[in-house]
Amino acid sequence: MSSSSAPVVVLGVTGSIAAHRAIDLTSLLARQGIDVRVVLTADAQRFVTPVAFQTLSRHPVVTDLFQALDGWRPAHIALAEAAQLLLVAPASAHTLGRLALGLADDALSCVALALRPETRVLLAPAMNTRMWLHPATQAHVATLRARGTEFIGPEEGVLACGHEGPGRLWPVDRIAARALELLGSA
Repeated sequence: MSSSSAPVVVLGVTGSIAAHRAIDLTSLLARQGIDVRVVLTADAQRFVTPVAFQTLSRHPVVTDLFQALDGWRPAHIALAEAAQLLLVAPASAHTLGRLALGLADDALSCVALALRPETRVLLAPAMNTRMWLHPATQAHVATLRARGTEFIGPEEGVLACGHEGPGRLWPVDRIAARALELLGSA
């Protein structure tokens, strides 16, 4: 799947108002020599389209579970095998739940389940404060942390919904920096 020896980051983008910031994250990682492969969930596509991600990553964007990338292999298997890091930014409450429960009903959740055991996972949550603090979300976070998933954020501040508190996507330059650190320690 990767035509170079550059590290491969699979960037999952989920349904959050912060999805547009993942475009800048893609650019930052690509400029650092990272081979970025983007997976957009259906909900993410209500906020952003594949065009910018495809242009900045220089790769097709996966938007569908049944999409093929390199001939016969399903995209989710090809991406899972190539990834050195699965980075989900923004990670919605819905996606945190899917990942914690092991649900596999879209391309991103299937990539997550098919990862090689040594592949690191970094999640950058972004959601309403009450959603982040809800006991169900916190239980999902605890489950994922227990499996070795790392979290970055969320940040506190004024949210798009007008509430103030934790829930903002961590600054993309700091997400990119942490991703690079994890790739360096792999």
